[in-house]
Amino acid sequence: MGEEPRGLLLVEDDPRLGSIMQDVLALDWQVELATDLAQARTSLGDHLFAVAVVDRRLPDGDGADLVAWMRARADATPVLILTALGATADKVEGLDAGANDYLVKPFEFDELNARLRALTRDYSVASEAVPVGSWTFYPRRKVIDSPYAGRILLTERESALLGVLAAHPDTAFSRSQLLAAAFSEGDQLGTVDTYVHYVRRKTERGLIETIRGFGYRLGTPS
Repeated sequence: MGEEPRGLLLVEDDPRLGSIMQDVLALDWQVELATDLAQARTSLGDHLFAVAVVDRRLPDGDGADLVAWMRARADATPVLILTALGATADKVEGLDAGANDYLVKPFEFDELNARLRALTRDYSVASEAVPVGSWTFYPRRKVIDSPYAGRILLTERESALLGVLAAHPDTAFSRSQLLAAAFSEGDQLGTVDTYVHYVRRKTERGLIETIRGFGYRLGTPS
C-alpha cells in the first residue's frame, strides 16, 4: 500500500440520484455505490476508501447507524452524511454518530466537491505514508491500514509510540527511551508495555518486535 486509496463509497438508495452522483463524482474518485446498509458494510469490509458519502434514509435503516458501526470498529474513514433530514437535531445526531460533515439535500455539486476536498486534503500527502511490512501507517492521521482488515484508528498515545518506532525502523529502543519520547512526564515504565499491548491487540503482534531484556523495535509484519 504505497499510496492511499482514492476510492469513494457512495451510500444512496435513490436510483436516479445515485446514478447522477456516481457519474459526477467519478471525475475525481473511484466510486463504489451501495444502496443499503448491508451492501455498505460489505464494501467497507472488503475495501479501503478515502471517504464515504452516506444517505440517512436507507431501506434497511439509518445511515447514521452505519457511521456509528464504522467508528465502533475503529474505522477512521472520513464520512459526509448527505440527506434530506436537515433539522438541527438531525445534524447533531449524525455528527454525534461519528460523521465528519453533514450536507442537506438539495445540494450543489460544487459545494459537495469542496467539502470532500476538505475532508480528504491530507490524503494527497503521500509522503506521510510509512510502510510497516505490508501495513501502512499514517502518523498525522493516527491511523494504520491493514492489508486484510481495513483502516484502524489509533489513540494519541498508540500513534505516538508507533511513530517513534517507525521513524527509526532499524533502531531498538529501551523502554526508558520510549517512555521519554512518546509519553507524558510522570508515566511509569509499565505504560510502555501497556501501549505496546494495545497496538498489538489492534493490529498484530509482529508489528512491534520485543528485544528481550532491552525493549522494542519496529517489526515487519506480513
